[in-house]
Amino acid sequence: MRQNLPGNMIQNIRHIIFDLGGVLLNLDTQKTARAFEESGITNFSEWQRQPEVEDLLTRFECGQITPLSFFENINRLSGKNLSHEEITKAWNAMLLEFPLRRLQILQQLHIHFDLILLSNTNEIHEECFNAKLKAQTGFNNLNVFFDRVYFSHRLGLRKPQPEIFEKVLSETGFQPEHSLFIDDLAENVAAAEKTGIQTIWLQPDMSIEVDIFKKKTA
Repeated sequence: MRQNLPGNMIQNIRHIIFDLGGVLLNLDTQKTARAFEESGITNFSEWQRQPEVEDLLTRFECGQITPLSFFENINRLSGKNLSHEEITKAWNAMLLEFPLRRLQILQQLHIHFDLILLSNTNEIHEECFNAKLKAQTGFNNLNVFFDRVYFSHRLGLRKPQPEIFEKVLSETGFQPEHSLFIDDLAENVAAAEKTGIQTIWLQPDMSIEVDIFKKKTA
């Protein structure tokens, strides 16, 4: 069944660009914070905001370092000696499930729109959410739902860098005025708007199945 785009939305949308975490995949970043704290990194939420740690996470999301380097730097910066398995488990704790209704919405939308996935992620998370998808649906990865998939660690770019949106538009040939971008972070939405892309900021109390793509009522 075809879905309605939100009221007040320009009706000339032909292409929809989705974020992943917090939009399609449920997240709980506090689970990762608690897991690292249980491993001995106290006040993880504050620790990860230290400039050197923030730089590490950014470089990992841009594919500039390997998982091995990520593990080594987590231990160096925390002063701990955690195993790769401990770090991986804690790092992936934030990744929850794909609500099946959202995947059904993607399948329905794909009949009528070009669909793109654009996510800030990393090699460890990609392996984890692919495994979750496989367990839930039997699909090996998200490509089956989209025309193209763009991950920051494969592109060497991340949101909200304007270049990442320009790259998507250039490679797909999409016109920004016919494109809609949905993300749960305001800074990413603002960056997309600067390129002329239509946007929806999915705020914490919103979901795509309840607030955006609703079944037509009789």
